[in-house]
Amino acid sequence: MTPTVVDLDPTGWLLEETSAGPRPVPAPRLPTHFAERLSPPAWATDLLVYVHGWQTAPDSALATVRRLLDLTATQYERQSALYPGLRPWRPWTVLIRWPSRSLPSLGGYRRIRDRAHAMSRDGHASRVIGRLLGYLDARRSDPAAPPVLANRAGQYLHLLGHSFGCRLLCEAVQWAADEEPLTLGWSTPKPHGRPFTVDSMLLLQMAAPRDAFAATFTALAEAPLRGPVVATYSQRDRATGFWHLRAERRAGIGYAGIGTAPAPVSAIRMRPPGEPYPLTVLDHRFVSVDASDVFVRGSGPAGAHSDHLRPETAHLLLSLADHCR
Repeated sequence: MTPTVVDLDPTGWLLEETSAGPRPVPAPRLPTHFAERLSPPAWATDLLVYVHGWQTAPDSALATVRRLLDLTATQYERQSALYPGLRPWRPWTVLIRWPSRSLPSLGGYRRIRDRAHAMSRDGHASRVIGRLLGYLDARRSDPAAPPVLANRAGQYLHLLGHSFGCRLLCEAVQWAADEEPLTLGWSTPKPHGRPFTVDSMLLLQMAAPRDAFAATFTALAEAPLRGPVVATYSQRDRATGFWHLRAERRAGIGYAGIGTAPAPVSAIRMRPPGEPYPLTVLDHRFVSVDASDVFVRGSGPAGAHSDHLRPETAHLLLSLADHCR
């Protein structure tokens, strides 16, 4: 199925198509716009929100999400016994697009890095994405009974980001975290008074320093997350290795994995499509997944930065969705 597309301008504000071309959605129209475009269908078992990364054109972003959905469908068909909680698997996907193109250079890398941060810090991206997630969360039916956060149709909310898109997602989830300290796990029910609650968060080749969760996204430890923050990395990723090292004087998460964080980090390897992920392996606040033997393809300045469209990625996503049940 074709993903539902949400476009943001360079300030992080929501755009809509008109006869005169794209224009910002007036603030009073946001609830109406969400209602028209973002009401989860009753047939969906899982809601996926994907934010793309650096050097991704609009058509390429759409092709990426379609490819990822095809991979998950194929993996589920071939290995459904590995996911006993997914009976069936019918994802409905929202693709968030933003202006991420630049020259493939150090200056271009810094430009998009700064834009991704400014769209949330000085702009509107965190609040717009946060409100979008809140709308999706509100429109999925309430759980039958706590502590299981699922509705009568079995809908769960998952976030997926790639590269700088991971930053936008982290900013949005952090925006939704309030000051009351809570320790949330998969067995924890939805906390009252939060804008939304997310069931899993998969960050693919994140373009951010290894200490980003300890230094920048500090509220994620108390954020509205039931499941883990899972981040992949590969030492074949030149964008978050070579370029990130020169732009920020330290390697990125996508190259070296999560470093320090507000909670212990569990380090695991990416598993083949036929090897299960036990709950005990993934049920941690932060999980750093070594994909150095999987994400290996790619040449030029970025290396294997965009080699995340793999059956192994689909297997990891399906495993996270399965353990939410």
